[in-house]
This record gives sequence, C-alpha cells and structure tokens, in this order.
Amino acid sequence: MAKQQSFGDKTKKKTADSRITVKVIKGYRSDSGSMKYLERLVKVEDTAAIEKLDITR
Repeated sequence: MAKQQSFGDKTKKKTADSRITVKVIKGYRSDSGSMKYLERLVKVEDTAAIEKLDITR
C-alpha cells in the first residue's frame, strides 16, 4: 500500500500558537515567617500583560 500522508502534510496541519509562555515566580511570607515561592507557567499575548497577572496561592 502507498503511504497516505507525508511528513510535510503533517506539519502543514499544525497551527502555531501566537501566545508566549513565560514563567512567573512570586515570593510570599509563610505563616512561620519564612519565604516561599510560587512558580507558574503562563501563556500571554505579549510581555506587557505580565504586569497585570494575578498569581495567588
């Protein structure tokens, strides 16, 4: 049987995501007084939107 789909056909189907993935790290004090950090990977449209993010525990 002949191959139905080539590698080039597979790559044409995938659409690229226009958003940027950034790692947001937020520091906070725990109840005992030590510093703890939250890490999240977030997708944003542009880097100006990073300032507006609200990352909570």
